[in-house]
Amino acid sequence: MRIDLHTHSRASDGTQSPADLVGAAVSAGIDVLALTDHDTADGWDEAAEAAVAAGITLVRGMEISTRHAGGRGVHLLAYLPDPTYPPLLAELTRVLGGRDARVPEMVQRLRECGIDIDIADVRRVAGAATATGRPHVADALVGLGAVRDREEAFARYLAAGRPAYVDRYATSLAEMVGIVSAAGGVAVVAHPWGRHERTTLDESALGELADLGLAGIEVDHQDHGPAERRALRAIARNLGLVATGSSDHHGAGKAGHDLGCNTTDPDEFARLMELAAASAERSGRAAPELVTGA
Repeated sequence: MRIDLHTHSRASDGTQSPADLVGAAVSAGIDVLALTDHDTADGWDEAAEAAVAAGITLVRGMEISTRHAGGRGVHLLAYLPDPTYPPLLAELTRVLGGRDARVPEMVQRLRECGIDIDIADVRRVAGAATATGRPHVADALVGLGAVRDREEAFARYLAAGRPAYVDRYATSLAEMVGIVSAAGGVAVVAHPWGRHERTTLDESALGELADLGLAGIEVDHQDHGPAERRALRAIARNLGLVATGSSDHHGAGKAGHDLGCNTTDPDEFARLMELAAASAERSGRAAPELVTGA
């Protein structure tokens, strides 16, 4: 069984519709797929309908923007939470508002760098995306010929410390772990060592999050080398956390993250689903269930 627990559609910064993403997963031999768009559940219904028709299992999830020690950004994967839970809905609304609000300022800073870009250029590539973000600005820059690809756009203009970077709101990581649990879902830290030194989310910090309800760590990810994967797997074992593996697929928007390039062990997936069922029962919420295709 091949299980990919971290993918994105056009509801956020992927380049495929939710239905097309499901179709691509089937073609890639994926048996279980999680749709985890940034800060939104808007792609769930379309993906669920496609999963039933295609005979694939869908895990409804999202990747939530949070902040940890020192204000560092950390992405938190939330699986099977009730998206109507008021505290979760309120935080997602605030995060999405911050995403949208910073786009005009990024565009203005790019214009100050001598690039002839307009907010309409970003809206054109973002389309109907609920979560508008830097990848859409990057795609607009690619379309204008200002950069070759998203990677160059971030390196030259959009990454933290670069001339067009604009900060935005994100929920406290510890707070969001609790909110996801209260919403009947389970939380897994996405690519914990992909962007920061190990000291940001070391074993002690992850242990504190586990005490708050963290269910797992995304161990096998393209941003982690062999040494990081070994160390994170050991931490997961020590803390009793689920160790997941995922592609972080964005369609054509993120090179080197093909569907199924990393997968989750079926036993670890079973553990995660057991924790999700227990969380849903404790919360009393109408948390979503797995979508199982015919």
